[in-house]
Amino acid sequence: MALDHSMPVLVVDDYPTMVRIIRNLLKQLGFQDIDDAANGTEAFKKIENRKYGLIISDWNMEPMTGYELLTKVRSNERLSKIPFIMVTAESKTENVIAAKKAGVNNYIVKPFNAQTLKGKIESIFGDAA
Repeated sequence: MALDHSMPVLVVDDYPTMVRIIRNLLKQLGFQDIDDAANGTEAFKKIENRKYGLIISDWNMEPMTGYELLTKVRSNERLSKIPFIMVTAESKTENVIAAKKAGVNNYIVKPFNAQTLKGKIESIFGDAA
């Protein structure tokens, strides 16, 4: 899967500061079309109405968590192939395993920098971010 910096990216986090940080990191990496949602419910509505090339979602949100969003995206045939990166403040092994089983493409533990995000995106798309 080739990396296209013009693809729309959806950032999902209930913490506006984190959305801003991830948005700025993505811009540093050359992405321009960045959308955001404050929780999984809002994100899923956007995903149903727009074709995203990448979803970057926080784990802990209400009313729908990032994990619930991931399982909902993966269970929808039309959406199931969208690359998905889970972001969390917790590095609990059971969470990583659960996310992998649910079909996450990659996993980032906060805090992280542009280099970490770049590496995670490259590992999904297989070429330079």
